[in-house]
Amino acid sequence: MLLQLTRPLAFFDLETTGIRIGRDRIVQIGIVRLMPDGSRESYQTLVNPEMPIPAEATAVHGITDLDVAMAPRLQDIAEEVLEHLAGCDLGGFNVIRFDVPFLSEELHRVGTSWDTSTARIVDAQRIYHKMEPRNLSAALKFYVGRDHEGAHDALADVEATADVLLAQLERYSELPQTVAELGEISGDRQRSPDAAGKLKFDDKGHVCLGFGKYSGWTLENIGRNDPGYLQWLMTKAELPASTLAIMKNVLSNMEA
Repeated sequence: MLLQLTRPLAFFDLETTGIRIGRDRIVQIGIVRLMPDGSRESYQTLVNPEMPIPAEATAVHGITDLDVAMAPRLQDIAEEVLEHLAGCDLGGFNVIRFDVPFLSEELHRVGTSWDTSTARIVDAQRIYHKMEPRNLSAALKFYVGRDHEGAHDALADVEATADVLLAQLERYSELPQTVAELGEISGDRQRSPDAAGKLKFDDKGHVCLGFGKYSGWTLENIGRNDPGYLQWLMTKAELPASTLAIMKNVLSNMEA
């Protein structure tokens, strides 16, 4: 084994109800410990999240409410999980950004502390991105076969980006050819319409409030059902100017 270990390296992965640390819950934990002698020890358990698993999460990992109905709660197995991680350095894929803070927060929530300050963490995703860059220069070389002369010059960058997209369409016949469909693949409706994140898109692309008692309602629907509240938002709620500009533009387009 090329990997030199002085203590076990515990790779672990979480399947969860979502990606909101502190709000979503764990539904499965998997751990593989690489031992200094080259052997492996594995552990896996389902976890009852004590909340419904959203359909979009089940679509990713395939775990349903029925699967976890009889599974232990995290507080019931927290010490067991920590035994498999004790004395180990840590590893995973995107583990620094997601799995470590998620598990740490969840263990804290159920009254168990987990100190990772002395552990080294090996993130295979970050190594992958470092060794196989995913920047514009790498994309141009991969898809178009040329070096990116003038990288970080604004015009050179956008020329290269346009060439990359056209080459992607040629390479992947399964890609759609409309901007709307390509935007869907890019996840453009999952962003906030405004920089402050006060607004959001619904599944039809309509602008909705992202806060308050009408969170998730379209501006048109709020105006129809509670115009006084909408007026208050526009004049008294001290929303950022950029948010107000988008709201006014949406409302003016509806009135046109």
